[in-house]
Amino acid sequence: MRRLRILGVPSSAGAYCVGVELAPAALRAAGLPSSLQDRGWDVVDAGDLTQRRWVPDRANPFLQNVDEESASVRELAEAAAALLRTGDRVLILGGSCTVAVGLCAAVSRTGEQPRIVYLDRHLDLNTPQSTDEGSLSWMGMAHALGLPGTGALLSAGQIPLLTPADLAYLGVDMEATTEGERKAVAELRLTVVAQDDLVNDPRRAAQAARDALSPGEFVIHVDVDVLDFLDAPIAENVNGRNSGPTIAQLGAALSTLWSDPQCRALSIGQLDPAHAASDPTALPRLVDALTGALCR
Repeated sequence: MRRLRILGVPSSAGAYCVGVELAPAALRAAGLPSSLQDRGWDVVDAGDLTQRRWVPDRANPFLQNVDEESASVRELAEAAAALLRTGDRVLILGGSCTVAVGLCAAVSRTGEQPRIVYLDRHLDLNTPQSTDEGSLSWMGMAHALGLPGTGALLSAGQIPLLTPADLAYLGVDMEATTEGERKAVAELRLTVVAQDDLVNDPRRAAQAARDALSPGEFVIHVDVDVLDFLDAPIAENVNGRNSGPTIAQLGAALSTLWSDPQCRALSIGQLDPAHAASDPTALPRLVDALTGALCR
């Protein structure tokens, strides 16, 4: 049997508020591990890392809870690197979407160059200087790329973790990005496959993002706010209404990416079980989509 190792990262320290730290437990309760096991994976659940919760960080309003979130990223980098070294595939259940940074850092710790397809409505290229939001969830890829003003706060090792050729976006709504982010995309010539492309042809859009990466193994990150919030009210960010892919369309895109033999791992972030409670079908549908994508 193929072996899949699952690791939970119950941290909301870098998020906008509490809630996403409960996502790993919610996905397990919704039957994700057992569903994957039933469809042919030998699932090894490595449990959860340290639980960390968001608090109002009034001492660092533009970089909130940075010490806690940095500790979470470093802990994930170490734990996930050990899982990757087994040669098995890895599924990371977040938590804040900075789990993507920790996963890239884990790949780096194995001696490989990280590459990532980043499935998100947003670019997460903000810095403490370019936005007053203060949430590290909006800054993860800026830190991974080592943009000015980010320093080594989330790098958990190699600086930068990624070069522009190692990052491809999928599902971005450019109207939901900031001026500073759009400037970074232009200057770095980053690949951005737009939200409309993902909705209109999920498999083709996913393949375009994958083909844009530099040659070699890669990982995937899914921020669930890429989804249409009315189809899937599961994200921390509730602004994505009437736009974005459905859960089924996300599943089709993930299936294309995961079936690539050079795909090593998938991380999931920004899922808020409190919002998911508004639609009892949402988490089961997500589990079905993930199972279908990962069990081709």
